[in-house]
Amino acid sequence: MAKKKMMQVTLVRSTNGRLASHKACVAGLGLRRMHQVVEVEDTPATRGMVNKVNYMVKVVEA
Repeated sequence: MAKKKMMQVTLVRSTNGRLASHKACVAGLGLRRMHQVVEVEDTPATRGMVNKVNYMVKVVEA
């Protein structure tokens, strides 16, 4: 079984005053508060969420 490719996502800008769909993407990634770091699997679905809110998050590929 191959090791799953992961990426670390950090919320660097607040969700206050953002579009509801952008807030939903941040929540879908598992981010709740500023500067929180979560590790998510690198799939097309999570890539799409990260791309949608790319101005709010920082990504480190592991």
